[in-house]
Amino acid sequence: MSKRALLEVIALGPEDAIAAQAGGADRLELVTDMAADGLTPPRAVFAAIRAAVDIPLRVMLRAADGFAAGDAADVAALCADAAALRAEGADEFVLGFLTPDGRPDLDAVRAVAAAIDGCRWTFHRAIDHAADRDALRRELAGLPGGSGPDTYLTAGSAQGVEAGLGTLVAEQARTAAGEAGYAPRILVGGGLTLGHLPRLRAAGLDAFHIGGAARPAGWSAPVDAAAVREWREALDGVRDGVGV
Repeated sequence: MSKRALLEVIALGPEDAIAAQAGGADRLELVTDMAADGLTPPRAVFAAIRAAVDIPLRVMLRAADGFAAGDAADVAALCADAAALRAEGADEFVLGFLTPDGRPDLDAVRAVAAAIDGCRWTFHRAIDHAADRDALRRELAGLPGGSGPDTYLTAGSAQGVEAGLGTLVAEQARTAAGEAGYAPRILVGGGLTLGHLPRLRAAGLDAFHIGGAARPAGWSAPVDAAAVREWREALDGVRDGVGV
């Protein structure tokens, strides 16, 4: 039997967090403003969520829609936000920046990684919009002092998991083989459905991220604990391709 899979759920506030934990989420990604695909939440919101649940929280560090970090002042402001969140107790984060030509913005990543020095972090779906996924992984693996990500949130494709299944399976094989740049865990998210789970689990993928799937009534409604529980039970029931 394969080990228990990690289930991460997007939370916008304490009500979401409580429902997600009740449904069996292992970790939360904290964001605000999903109309902009998820931005850095206010420090007070982080504090309220941290007080409401006891599972790990990964906090988004992103100031605007898209994958550009902005200018030096924008990066400095994001680093200040990161420092404030750390002071409030945040110890895991999510970030990812690209240059206009689709390369990793190493200057911005280095600056923010320094602001969260010692914290674990996810490089988010910017990887799905990179000009060269493999090159991005190798460049981030070369960040000084092992300050690169421990996780990549990816659908395998900018078009979502359905289009990216082959890439996800291939990258997991490279992770299992210990290839350079492939040590970080793959967290599958972006158009993920329950129907994708058997193939992904059979390939050895063991971490999954949901947002809208946890909200059957849409983003204007809170996380539904029953919807999260359906995913938890599905993950717990899928063992190397064997059905629930």
